[in-house]
Amino acid sequence: ADTIRLPVPPIPLLIAYYLRVEKSQATMSDDEHHDVHFESTDSGASMTFPMQAGNIRKNGFIVIKGRPCKVVDVSTSKTGKHGHAKCNFTALDIFTNKKLEDLQPSSHNCDVPNVKRTEFTLIDISDDGFVSLMTDSGDTKDDLSLPKGTDDLEKLAQQIQADFDEGKEVVVTVLSAMGEEMIASAKSSNN
Repeated sequence: ADTIRLPVPPIPLLIAYYLRVEKSQATMSDDEHHDVHFESTDSGASMTFPMQAGNIRKNGFIVIKGRPCKVVDVSTSKTGKHGHAKCNFTALDIFTNKKLEDLQPSSHNCDVPNVKRTEFTLIDISDDGFVSLMTDSGDTKDDLSLPKGTDDLEKLAQQIQADFDEGKEVVVTVLSAMGEEMIASAKSSNN
């Protein structure tokens, strides 16, 4: 009558196993009682994508200090004693036109904003400067105002207002990147 004796794990291991199992079960049951709703207004695409600094060219886009920018100049320095060539970017914020600069090793990844241009037909301009726009599908968009902030944007706003007041059909191009939108250009035609 030989009895088989199984080795008993040390008590601390048993306690750790028990606590881990109990915690995972408690976490699962707690999560089941929460109704979590995610709402998204975009297609789910990321606001930026990575690109190697050495591949970003003039007139391309880059994120500098958290702002989407259009590159106006790129200069690349020679490889130094630590082995990295450096890219010096000079760029303009696409919404504020503010000049920003950044220095990155050419082999490192930089964030590049997903920039989208969409055309809308202008329906109305309110007294407080907000515009009503119509999409190609016939839906209206009422969350944008006339452009402002720089002299060029003020001139664009005045031109849009003047063309609209004259009864011309105005088509505006809305620039969107990283959760921001702005009317970037407009063209008008007589009906």
